[in-house]
Amino acid sequence: MEDMTRSGKPDFGILLLLADQEFVRALRAATAEQGYDDQGRTDGFVLRTLSAGPTTISGLAERLEITKQGASQIVDDMERRGYVERRLDPSDARARLLHLTSRGEAALAAARRFHQSYERRLRREYGDEAIDAMRAVLTGMAGEAQVDNPHFRALMF
Repeated sequence: MEDMTRSGKPDFGILLLLADQEFVRALRAATAEQGYDDQGRTDGFVLRTLSAGPTTISGLAERLEITKQGASQIVDDMERRGYVERRLDPSDARARLLHLTSRGEAALAAARRFHQSYERRLRREYGDEAIDAMRAVLTGMAGEAQVDNPHFRALMF
């Protein structure tokens, strides 16, 4: 089988990486223009996770597949920047639930608007058929089990 990296075509994995980097760069620029220029790399995942409803640090760590210590550090930083807050759990006075603040909700809304406008732009440039095919390929690459995984469902909608 011919080595695709020597065929004059760019490496597929590198193209995926570059496309992701460009998407993130454009997202950061668009949200920064709206006053969210202090976003961290994982903020979007946390905002989307909490948009599905409040959870504990342990619950967030499980959903993001990171340690409780890692989740706590992320939340501490996001709390300091005003995106999330901890509140007492009404059903367990020992526990604290993580909630989005109004700033967190607004930042998430700005990111979602960007995602929608980005896809609309791609559809204008490449057509519905190409973008639908791209979506099918990406879904296949991620795997149906991942797409349907309850931990990731909140991130997608």
